[in-house]
This record gives sequence, structure tokens and C-alpha cells, in this order.
Amino acid sequence: MFNRQVKLLKTKRREMDELLAARYQMGVSLGFHIIFACIGMVMPWFMFVAEWKWLRTNNPVYLDLAKAWAKGVAIFFAVGAVSGTVLSFELGLLWPTFMKHAGPIFGLPFSWEGTAFFVEAIAIGLFLYGWNRLNKRVHLYNGLVVGIAGVLSGIFVISANSWMNNPTGFDWVNGQAENIDPVKAMFNGSWFPQAHHMVIAAFSATGFAVAGVHAILYLRNRLDIHAKAIRIALGFAAVAAIIQPLSGDHIAKNVADTQPAKLAAFESLFETTTSAPLLIGGIPDVEKREVKHGIELPGFLSFLAYGDFNTEVKGLEAFPEDEWPPVPIVHYSFQIMVAIGTFLALLGVIFLLGYYKWKHWLEKRWWLKLLVIAMPLGFLAVEAGWIVTEVGRQPWIIYGIMKTKDSLTPMPGIQYTLYLITVVYLLLSFIVVWLLGRQIKMLHTKYIQS
Repeated sequence: MFNRQVKLLKTKRREMDELLAARYQMGVSLGFHIIFACIGMVMPWFMFVAEWKWLRTNNPVYLDLAKAWAKGVAIFFAVGAVSGTVLSFELGLLWPTFMKHAGPIFGLPFSWEGTAFFVEAIAIGLFLYGWNRLNKRVHLYNGLVVGIAGVLSGIFVISANSWMNNPTGFDWVNGQAENIDPVKAMFNGSWFPQAHHMVIAAFSATGFAVAGVHAILYLRNRLDIHAKAIRIALGFAAVAAIIQPLSGDHIAKNVADTQPAKLAAFESLFETTTSAPLLIGGIPDVEKREVKHGIELPGFLSFLAYGDFNTEVKGLEAFPEDEWPPVPIVHYSFQIMVAIGTFLALLGVIFLLGYYKWKHWLEKRWWLKLLVIAMPLGFLAVEAGWIVTEVGRQPWIIYGIMKTKDSLTPMPGIQYTLYLITVVYLLLSFIVVWLLGRQIKMLHTKYIQS
């Protein structure tokens, strides 16, 4: 009897280790891919604006900038295609039960994503090899097609993810999906809030990252090309960062309606509360079901979630404890995302004030150093946001329908593929950084010598 219990405990521990390894592998893959995808989705808009300004002003600086950014777009498109393909294989290899049931339901956005991807690939090819071959206007608007296709590609993938958070378009009967409606599944109640929140975050993060890179170079040599690059990048980033809180408010209300346990984890709200407070900071203690050292704003969580300061907000106690997401991880990630978003919105306001009223601000060293500090922050916020989304849905892979552990592949040794995937992505990132550094150095050297 004792040996049987020991054997059962070892089996459960092995299953848990395999589950964590599979989740970590998806986390690593998503963590890298989301950065590649965001940059690949946003950079085409920068190169489009640079070329448009060249056609308007006939200033060769804008032409050089457009060509340099186009090479960056090509690099990230290629890397994003590789990392995205890895993710698609991982869905089937690591979570076969999930794909067996979910594939026929949410396959439509993936097929549309494939279409957008091919349109983007064709448009990038024409853009890169169309200089001096295509009509200038045709070439310009071909760049616009790259940007539109990239954004649509991202939106279709987000639609599939939003279905996992808000599964609709089918009836779940005796463990099987029936009466499937792929269109209803694609346009589920969460796709629009998630889509605009992610797209805005991509523009904000990429804009500040590009501005930060050029700010470093501008601090070294006050070259006009870097000043122009900073203004183009911040034109997108500032607007995105300022409207992001409005987008966040929309998605928070959606989460309150569709995933109340996730909302409770955001704020470490353990007890169901009327006039629930909004928590700033704090250290959650799950065992004692309390939060230490946090600042509470009474009633604000109720207002942000439901538009009424007195509305009741469900706490984690309203749900079975085995269905709670990992509260500390979700809470800290949410706080990081909000803090960075607030800081970047402030930078956006400063930029717009400087651009339209106090232009001398934008030449000051303190401002350029702020841009350097902000360079990685947008992507940290994006990563934190995806942790909130994915970890906050746990233990469900299809919210309220199928648990993640029940979808895991029986294949052993997942930890070894985790190590391999991590090494591959680190190597891929090193290559990307080297290629980008090489392009930036060549552009910078050309203008110093001239």
C-alpha cells in the first residue's frame, strides 16, 4: 500500500514537472515572439512615413532613413516568421487535446492570419526590390500595404487568443464541441478589447525603443537623421502611450464581465467587496489572504470595472481555490504594466508639448536620456501584459471549459525541448541584435563621414 502511494506521488510529481516545462516552453516562445512580432508590425509604418516625407520634401535624409528601416523590417519579418512557425508547432505538439477540440472552432483567424502573412511577404519583397523600379507613389503605398497586413496579422492571432479567454461559437456537450460557429468564435466578446490594447501597446513599445536607439546615437553625434528618426518614432509612440490607459479601461471592464477571477488576481482581491478599492503596489499573502504595504483607493476598482463606485466586485473567495490563478505573479505583472504605461504616457505628453510649444525641450540632454531609459520599458510592459493575460487565465487553457493539465501531451522529456528552444531563441536574438547593430553602424558612419 505504501509503495503504491509513493509510486502515485512520483507519477503526479513527474506530471507536474512536465506541465511546468510545457508552460515554460510556451512562455519562452511567446516572450521572444511577441517582441519580434510587435516590431515587425509597427516598423513598416515608420518606413512608410519616412518615404512619404522624402517625397514631400525631397530631403535625402528621409530616403536614407526609409531604406535603413526597410532593412530592419525585413530582418524582423524573417525572424517573426520563424518564431511564429515554432509556436504553431508547439500548440499541436505540447497541447494535442486542446488542438483536437479547439482547432475546428478557432481555426478561422489562423487561416486569415496566413493570408495576411503572405500579402505582407509579397509587399515587403516589392518594397525592398522596387526602389527605382516602381513608380514612386506605387512604391510608397506598397509600404502602406506592408503596415496594414502586419497589423491585421497581429489582430487575427489576438482574436484566436481572445477566444481562449472568452470561448464562444460552440456548445460543449459531454466533453465535445457541437454546433460550431467559427465566425462567432473569431469575433468573440473579447477580441476587440484585446486587439486594440495589444496593437496600441505594440506602437508604444516599438516607438519608444526606436526613439531610444536613435537618442543614444544623437547624444554621441548631433546628426539630423537621428533627430528626424526620433520625431517620427515618437509621433506614433506618444499618441499610443496617451490613449493606452483608455484602452486599458476598456479591457479591464471586459475582464470583469468574462473572467472575474482574473480581475480579482489583478488586484489581489481575496474577499468579495462592495466599493472595492483599487490597489497600488502591495505584497499579496495568499495563505493569509491579505495584502501588505499596498495603497488603497476606495471604490475605484468598482468604478473602473463597472462604472459605479458602489458595485460589488467578486473576490477570489467566490471561486474554488484550485481555480485561482497564481495571484502574486499576476498581481506583480499587472502593477508593472500599469506603472510603465503611466510613465510612458507622461513621456508622450512631454513630447507633444515640446513638439507643438517648447521645441527646445527636445534637444535637451535630460530629454534624450529619458528616451534612453524608456527604450526597453515598453517591451517590459508588453511582456508583463502577456503574463497577466496568459498566467491570469490559469488553470484553464480554454476558460471555464478545459484545464491546461488536461490538454498536456503524454510525451515525456519536455524539459529537454525547453532547453533547446531557449538556446535557439537566445541565438536568434543575438543574430538579430548583431544584424541591426551592423545596419545602424553603417548608417551612422555614412553621416559622420559626410
